[in-house]
Amino acid sequence: MKRQKITPVILSGGAGTRLWPLSRMQSPKQMLRLLGERSMIQATALRTPEGQRFTAPIIVAGAAHRTEIEKQMQAINVSIKPLILEPAGRNTAPAIALAAHAALRTDPDALILVMPSDQVIADISAFLDSIECAASVAGDGWLTTFGIEPTRAETGYGYIEGGDSIESPARAVVRFVEKPDATIARDYVEAGNFFWNAGIFMMRAQTYLDTLSTHAPQIAAAVDEAYKHGKDEDALFIPAADAFETSPSDSIDYAVMEKADKVAVVPVNMGWSDIGAFNALWEQLPRDPDGNAADGNVIALDSTNCLFKSDGPMIAALGVSGLAVIATGDA
Repeated sequence: MKRQKITPVILSGGAGTRLWPLSRMQSPKQMLRLLGERSMIQATALRTPEGQRFTAPIIVAGAAHRTEIEKQMQAINVSIKPLILEPAGRNTAPAIALAAHAALRTDPDALILVMPSDQVIADISAFLDSIECAASVAGDGWLTTFGIEPTRAETGYGYIEGGDSIESPARAVVRFVEKPDATIARDYVEAGNFFWNAGIFMMRAQTYLDTLSTHAPQIAAAVDEAYKHGKDEDALFIPAADAFETSPSDSIDYAVMEKADKVAVVPVNMGWSDIGAFNALWEQLPRDPDGNAADGNVIALDSTNCLFKSDGPMIAALGVSGLAVIATGDA
């Protein structure tokens, strides 16, 4: 029996403001080559190559980033079907709804894999294995999220509490939890059934739209109209701005996942990070024996556990510890 193809959906609407001055509105962190030769959005697209298992990706982004996304995907020979340009930022629930409509045009039973464009996944094999489990569960009508097995009592992430087993290792979701304080985070890690919320999802496109209509009808109606009256230009889709801008701005977590009945989590340990701040970038980079990660024109003496990154100007550090020092041409 031939397996159903999965449609990757890459969300590229974030600005990455916590990585300023590297990340800017015109060049957000997903467009940057922070780790190696590929930008973060290129690395995301290459995790699910078009072929037997995956279709070409759908990318949802702002109009300002169209040229850069097209250039970066062309550089790695990835075709986009389509690139959806949001007329305005309305968070992830409407963005995913646009992608779901696009996926259904070519496959009425479309399975979509929703991925942020600005995450690190070191163990691709573990990720692909978890996708197979998530696809099986999603095929049975579950809205499925990926839960990262926590390695520390992190207070910067939301958590997912896993309950009864559905299909190993997938579990039914008991609840989503906001970012906890340090004491509660330690309790979660020790409990063993709490996972970091990675913001990666697998579901049938129609199941998502149906659930959105139930729990967030204003978003569903606005996106329906925006898609129905949008402009289709080959590999580019532009939703109708007047309709899309009437949509409330809400995340998939609040609008759908926290309210739906059949929600599953697939726990996975895959070397994941969202590079949400400079300390997370420092953790991902090679470091010298003093714990310093240095990139660019840097001189560091008697300094430990620092991140030094320069796009040109010299950084000179003497006797400092635990600092992030970032130099660009203008900041």
